[in-house]
Amino acid sequence: MTLADNTRSPAREASLYTRVIRQVRKVPFSVTFGIAWLAAMILIAVFADTIRPYGITAMDLRARLSLPGNPAHFLGTDELGRDVLSRLVQSIRVSFTIAFGATIISAVFGTALGFAAAKFRGVVEQFVLMLADFQAALPFLVMSLAVLAFFGSSMPLLIGLMGFYGWERYARIARGLAISAGAQGYASAVVQLGATPWRVYMRHILPNVAATLIVSMTLTFPEIILMESGLSFLGLGVQPPETSLGNMVGFGREYLTRAPWIMLAPAFVIMMTTLSISLVGDWLRDKLDPTLR
Repeated sequence: MTLADNTRSPAREASLYTRVIRQVRKVPFSVTFGIAWLAAMILIAVFADTIRPYGITAMDLRARLSLPGNPAHFLGTDELGRDVLSRLVQSIRVSFTIAFGATIISAVFGTALGFAAAKFRGVVEQFVLMLADFQAALPFLVMSLAVLAFFGSSMPLLIGLMGFYGWERYARIARGLAISAGAQGYASAVVQLGATPWRVYMRHILPNVAATLIVSMTLTFPEIILMESGLSFLGLGVQPPETSLGNMVGFGREYLTRAPWIMLAPAFVIMMTTLSISLVGDWLRDKLDPTLR
């Protein structure tokens, strides 16, 4: 019996490998590229301290505005002789940290309010919907500029502020899906078995609506990256000596004609990251949304 099992084991492994290869081949090339790009950006953000060849504030005034391709400075240097590649790696870490943290805050806050509206209905529901309408009508960029100009810019404040961007989207989605799930009967059946509301929403309703919320997160993530880049470009986002993608674009615009690589490198990363997230998000929506199957 053991010998037969050992004999069949390689065949089973080969069959599993074949199925995996077939599934991978079904993924469009654009989506594969998007996943690979995002994986590379995440790895760069995690291992930034190891990847950076120089410190982000290390200056070499004798090598100011060096052209890309230099063995010592692969992407060239900026106006102070700082290595563009090192600052780009750090900028990816900072921008991804802000975008990831803000997306999680936005998703958790909006989903909690949406579930509260679906659970209590009445006054609570109307209050949540009123807040969502107010948030949607509010020019978020103008409000962010006012808050950062008044309180000053810091990483925790920036993440918290960006976390309030787009929460109304999650609130509306979570509310609608929770009401729909409750109407299907399984939530009522669990309640009759003695489950608490917390258990009903966390163990039964949330897993059934998580796919839609994840797709919504892929839409919010690039928007937050662009929002942070815009604030840093205007000088109210990440402050020196720290750097971000928008910060690099903002400082590099003054040298666009003499040293375009200072601005083009972070601008290219912003463009490719937002494009990759959009491609992967559209693919996830098609795969996870049962109405599109």
